[in-house]
Amino acid sequence: MNGRFFQCLLILSTIAFGWLGMMAVHELGHVLHLWASGGTVERVILHPLAISRTDAGENPHPLLVAWGGAVWGTVIPLLLLAVVRVVTPRHAYLAAFFAGFCLVANGAYLAGDAWVRGGDARELIAHGTSPWVVVAVGLPLIAAGLRLWNGLGTHFGLGRANGHVDRRAAIAVTVAVTVLVALELALSAAP
Repeated sequence: MNGRFFQCLLILSTIAFGWLGMMAVHELGHVLHLWASGGTVERVILHPLAISRTDAGENPHPLLVAWGGAVWGTVIPLLLLAVVRVVTPRHAYLAAFFAGFCLVANGAYLAGDAWVRGGDARELIAHGTSPWVVVAVGLPLIAAGLRLWNGLGTHFGLGRANGHVDRRAAIAVTVAVTVLVALELALSAAP
């Protein structure tokens, strides 16, 4: 029973961190592209109970800024994975899950939004990107994310692991997601 508690803790906290972290790096990509293109950031919405977004002030290159979320929202987690594989390979599965989550989420967001046009794809298409290009970028991201997830189940106590997980990792990820939630709440409350 005690092992299943840590298994559930690890799985749930890793998913929560994946979701919140994915939105943070995605929005960071928009912010970086705004700054690099001479634009200004009006505000960034990052709250644990909201869908994130970046509101631009001046935006001289909206196409570049629209691509920024997906570009850095996938590159940063992949760079993190590369570093973790070198520094602490034993825990690389956590970084692989996060990178896979970011790739799947950004890919699905692009591919799906190419038809819904409620988010970044609306901007991409409005500024000349073909919906097929948006889908052609999104689908390989999904596939790459799923590839990163392949074989991670045993680290999360699934299959032959029969519920056994690294308890310290479960506690560490829970602490990390708690800190991330607290940080997002504090930043949301700031004027």
